[in-house]
Amino acid sequence: MTNNCDLLVIGGSAGSLDIILNVLPDLRLDLPFPVIIVVHRKVSYDSLLANLLNAKTQLFVQEAEEKDTITAGNIYIAPADYHLLIENDHTISLDFSEKVNYSRPSIDVTFDTAADAYRSKLVCLLLSGASADGTQGLKTAKKYGGRVIVQNPNTAKSAYMPETAIAEVEVDIIVDAADIATLINSL
Repeated sequence: MTNNCDLLVIGGSAGSLDIILNVLPDLRLDLPFPVIIVVHRKVSYDSLLANLLNAKTQLFVQEAEEKDTITAGNIYIAPADYHLLIENDHTISLDFSEKVNYSRPSIDVTFDTAADAYRSKLVCLLLSGASADGTQGLKTAKKYGGRVIVQNPNTAKSAYMPETAIAEVEVDIIVDAADIATLINSL
C-alpha cells in the first residue's frame, strides 16, 4: 500500500468503539491526514463521545459541525442522528434525511461522499458491526480508486459487518484489531 492518503474514514458499529479507544493513543501526533469516524450510537451519548476520545489522544478530536473545513491531523466524529457528508471543497455537511441501512449516521453515506471528493486519495476502514452498513460505500470508494481496509472478522466483536464487506468488495487489506494503529501510522 502506498503512502497516498489525504483522508481516512473509519466506520463501525457494535464492538468498534473499543477498537477506536485502543487505537487512538497509538496514533502518531504528526498524522499527515484528517480522520473522520462514523459510529452507530444513540443520541443520548452525543456529547460524551468526543470527550471520551479526546481523553485518549493528543490529536484534536471534535464533533463535526456544518461547514467544518477538514484539516490534516484532526479527528472528526459524525454527530449522533446526522449523516456526515463530505463536500468536494473538503468541508463537512450534516444531513437529517432518512436513515440508510437503519442508521443515521450511515457509514455508506460518508464513504460515498468521501469517495466522490477524495477519489484515489481516500482510505476507508470498516470495523466491527452487526449490520451491512459500509459495504456499498466501500464499493464506491473502490470505484473511484480509493483503498479499502476491513477489520479481520475473527478479531471483531460483531463479525457481520466486516464479513459482508469482505464477501462483496475487493478489499485491499484485512487487518487484525491489534495492528490497526500501526497500519494507520503507515498511511
